[in-house]
Amino acid sequence: MAKPLYTPEQRRRRDDTRWTLVQGLLAPLQFGVFLISLVLVLRFLATGEGHTAAAASVVVKTGLLYTIMVTGCLWEKAVFGQYLFAEPFFWEDVFSFAVIGLHTAYVLALLGGHLGARGQMLLALAAYAAYVVNAAQFLWKLRLARRDEARARDRDSAPSALAGGARP
Repeated sequence: MAKPLYTPEQRRRRDDTRWTLVQGLLAPLQFGVFLISLVLVLRFLATGEGHTAAAASVVVKTGLLYTIMVTGCLWEKAVFGQYLFAEPFFWEDVFSFAVIGLHTAYVLALLGGHLGARGQMLLALAAYAAYVVNAAQFLWKLRLARRDEARARDRDSAPSALAGGARP
């Protein structure tokens, strides 16, 4: 059987910290902004129109990414006692830096006028592809956490061999 994602104490801290709620609100908000931005970026790449809207949407998405990264660090500190690279989320954190790096490169290219509009949007797509992989990593961990909690509930509610008049 696989090692549980959280110890009982870590699960308690996860459930008690406000950062869990913050992450739970920011993640779907960021995903919604991502979907809107993706449509705007693809529209620009297909038609050459709407660069300002597409660029602004990537900047908003990047701002949300930074916000979720900072609050995620605070969540990780509250749950695991360290801001980044806690064992259960090590690879997600590593890949998050690639995602942030690509988003930051986009903003720098935009502000510096580098790569041209099309190149900037292609960089945004690369950042978005990395974001999708990273989001999938976190969704997988959410699934594992729910599996672990279901197993714990099953263990806690299973009748013991001696219950109900059973004899040893």
